[in-house]
This record gives sequence, structure tokens and C-alpha cells, in this order.
Amino acid sequence: MTRVITAILFLFLFGTRAVFAQQEAGVWVQVEARPTLRQAQERAQAYANVLPDVNGFRLNSGWYAIVIGPYLRSDAEQVLRVYRAEGQIPADSYIAFSNSLAQQFWPVGSSSVDQSTVTPPVEPTPQPDQSAAGLTPQPSDETRSQALQSERVLSAQERKDLQTALQAAGFYNSTIDGAFGAGTRRSMGDWQRFNGYEPTGVLTTAQRTALMDDYNAPLISVGMARHSDTQAGIDLDLPLGVIGFDRYEAPFAHFKGTSDLNAKALLISQQGNKSTLRALFEVMQSLEIVPLDGPRQLRGDRFTLEGRGNGIVSYTEAALKGDQIKGFTLVWPEGDEARRARVLAAIKASFTTNDAVLDAGAGADTDQRIDLVSGLQVRRPRLSRSGFFTDANGTVLTVSEATESCTRITLNDDQEVQVAWADTNLGVAVLRPRRSLVPIGIAEFSADKPRIQSEVAVSGFSYQGALGAPTLTYGQITDVRGLDGEEGVKRLALAAQPGDAGGPVFDDNGQVVGMLLPTPSEGRTLPASVSLAATTDRLNEALEKAGLSGQPGQSTAEISPNELSRRANGMTVLVHCWD
Repeated sequence: MTRVITAILFLFLFGTRAVFAQQEAGVWVQVEARPTLRQAQERAQAYANVLPDVNGFRLNSGWYAIVIGPYLRSDAEQVLRVYRAEGQIPADSYIAFSNSLAQQFWPVGSSSVDQSTVTPPVEPTPQPDQSAAGLTPQPSDETRSQALQSERVLSAQERKDLQTALQAAGFYNSTIDGAFGAGTRRSMGDWQRFNGYEPTGVLTTAQRTALMDDYNAPLISVGMARHSDTQAGIDLDLPLGVIGFDRYEAPFAHFKGTSDLNAKALLISQQGNKSTLRALFEVMQSLEIVPLDGPRQLRGDRFTLEGRGNGIVSYTEAALKGDQIKGFTLVWPEGDEARRARVLAAIKASFTTNDAVLDAGAGADTDQRIDLVSGLQVRRPRLSRSGFFTDANGTVLTVSEATESCTRITLNDDQEVQVAWADTNLGVAVLRPRRSLVPIGIAEFSADKPRIQSEVAVSGFSYQGALGAPTLTYGQITDVRGLDGEEGVKRLALAAQPGDAGGPVFDDNGQVVGMLLPTPSEGRTLPASVSLAATTDRLNEALEKAGLSGQPGQSTAEISPNELSRRANGMTVLVHCWD
């Protein structure tokens, strides 16, 4: 009901202005594009049931667009903003212009931009011959001779741009060389015929403008414009209609989103060498704006990073020239790939630098936080637990909750591992590294059964990595069975933290007598001073099911606290579960 009322209000507020805009501006809100006419008609009908001013046009690419309008530019922007906020149109809807629209197919029999209704083809690939359909070509604004004369003053790049635009529109499939031979002339004539012009094979000044405006519509919709940053020493084209400069925090110039598209950008500028470039490459991969899934390459004096996930697509490139590192990052929402690709290509093509470089102290007075790097949020795992090495190849025992529903599991942030075996009932998992590791220490499993009241210590990352190293928590064994008398679990009088789960339980000889289990999340609540641990028998069973075996310990004398700490640090690892 709310959406219907909103539609009625919009019809009342913008109906009269839309008619005027039709003659004045021809600005539309494009909400969808479909590859076939049948699909597009169905979607247009669905929108028309709840929204006013719904129209449909064929695009030069052969697809069919559903648009709302036409409006004045300011009204179109308001319609886009309100309908997006209400969820009545997709989030990637954008402003479009009449010169990007061809024949109208919706409403049937209408002609909102003075164009004829398209006859439904079986598939959108064949291009209709307007002369065969009895349509009168539009008169040319220039004679063929005048068009040829105006064409001669085009630069080589402008000629290539026209070929690129014809190719993108589906009329040209040859080399982009700026040479207007028979193939280019034929494609120009096809484009003219499709758009209702006399097919002379030579584009007039106005037709070239219309072609390029159609091709550049994605860039126009985001306000692509030249930006010069004198402090960073970088000049480039940026989508300044959807982002704006925010602040400097070396080595970045930050650009934040200024629309509900929520795009972002960074300019990278700093003094450095190859070591600095490599460090920047590593740091960028730790940031939330660079999702884990995507190619990344560091080669010589430059690197590129691409990440997809969590609703965004991120691209970064930087290069070392002399003693300066310059580059950029573009962060764009997922689901708007065609426009993102055009924006990114335009940024790359326009990127130039000069001798200026951003002051290393820029932004030093901003608020500092341990989880921020130059004002950017460091990527954080969904869950972190402890684990410990059990063999010389780097096999790790940990708790199964550290491996559930993870897209990626790592040790100490960077060493990727995979689950070799897991028992969710007991809560134990065996992790195998993707590359062989060389642990400093390996767990030695005690052959002796621990006795009640014997002293133990748990090594774990109590605060999930905040301290950078494992800590030891001391306690006692209070029962060699679980709360319900079950085998394979022992009860400890020990106050543990969530991050300690998965850590090894040591006896006073420095041998492992168990692994700390997480506090039960369902059923009974344990007192803070009570913890549970899996026995070595169960841990060895888990390793055997993974095709491995634990290292048995040798009878030794009691060791000092310092020696116990050394052993614990050498074998205890931080296990990260990433979304």
C-alpha cells in the first residue's frame, strides 16, 4: 500500500514536469536491461503495475532497457534516490539520456522520444532494416561532403574512440586502428540505419556526438571528470559525481562516497623503494577494502590487486618510479560490473604523475586505532581460536568451531590451511597446511594418565591475537571425565577465555595431556572457573583418522616455568576463520 501511495504522489508531483522534460531534457532512470524483448516486456509490465512513467527502449547493443521518465535532470535524480531508498528499483539503477535509447517497445504504440515501436523479433541479435519497414530516415544535419570535411580534423585517438564506440554498440568487429576503411564505413552505415539516419557511411558531427554520448553514458552517469591533486602529484579522471575528496592520511588521499552507490577511491603517493612497494603490497591485502577472493601480482617495480566479496569489487595498482610510489584504488559495489569496468578503464587511461609526492606526515593528527592503517579498516577474521603443531610438516590440532563455515582458514594471519578431519561432536579438528611449514616446537603427548588434582597449564591466545603471543593460564585437573561421566573429556579448574580454546594443556613435565575445548554454548552454563579438555586418547584418534600420528613424549623431570613458556610459544598458533 505504501508503494502505491508513493507512486501516486510521484505521478502527481512529476507528471506535468515529465511532459516538459520530454521536450526539454530527455533524462531517464534506467532500472533494468534484458537480452530479449519478451523478458523486457514482462519486466516493464511488472514495473508499470506499481510505478508511473515506465517506458521501454531497445539499446544499440541489442538489449532492451526499462526506464522511468523522462524528467528534468534534478527530478530524475530525486526519483532515483527515493525509489532506490524504498527498494522499488535495483540499487544499480542510474541516470540515462534519450540519445542512448533507440526504438521504443513499451508502452505498446507509444513514442516517448519520437521513435517508432519495434516489431518483436525472435531474438535480439538481428538488426531491423528501417527502410524495409517503411520508416523514413531522419534528415542529416550535414551533407556527406560536409561530414567528410569535419571528419578530417579528428585526431587519431578520436577516430579510434569512434571505432571503439561502434564496437561496443555491436556494429564493428574489426581492428581498432583509427583507419576508416570499408569495414568501418559499413559499420557507420549500419549504425545510422539502426538509429533512423540516412545510411551514408560517414557520421556527421551530431551523429558522432550521439554515438560517443551513448558509449560514454556509464561515465556520464557517475560524473567522470578530470581531477588534479597537487599534493599527491597525481592527475586522473575520477567519477566525481559519486565520490568526493575526504582527507589525507599518508600515503593515501581518501575519496569517500557521496551517493547511495557507495563507491570509494584512494590515491597512493609516497617516497620509497622496492622494499617499501612490497610492504605496501602486503599491507593493502590486510585491509577490508581488498576482499580475499581475487588475483594479485607483485612483479618488479609494480603490483596489482583485485578483490571481490562482501558486496564490493576492489582494484588497486601502484608502481615505483625513481624513488616515488604512485597508484590508486577503486572500490565499487558488486552487481554494476559493466559501469565499473568503464570507470576503471578511464582511470587507468588517464592516470599521470608529476614530481610532487604526499607529505609522509599528512594526517598524523587524526585519531589512531590499532585496527586502522592510514585511516583504513584492517580486515578482521570472524573468529579466532588457538591451536598447536603436532608434526614436523605443520599439522595443527584445534577446535572444530574454528573451522565451521569459513571461506578461508589461516595460521597467524598468512599461512593458509585446510581441514583434514573434524569431529563436531567432540569439537576437535585437524588442519593440514597448504604448504609445508617448519614449526619451532611440536607437541609431545604424555603416555601417562593424568591424576586428579595434578597441576596443568593451558597455552592459548586468550584475547584472540590482541597481545601478539600466547599466554599461559594455570589450573588443576578436577576430574578425568566429563560433566556427565563421559570418557575422552577431562574437567579442569581453570579460568579460560574464548580465544584459549584449541590450546594445548601441559603437565608439569611440559608434555601435552589434552586440548582445551570451548565453553558449551547450549544447555548448562559452566562457572567461570570450570573448563573442559579433550584427552590425548581422543586427540590421537583424530590424528589417526586424518592419516597422521602424534609424537609420544618421553619421561622427564619437572621443567621450569620459563622452559614451559618457551615450549608453549614454539608450538601454539593462532587459528583464524575468515568470511
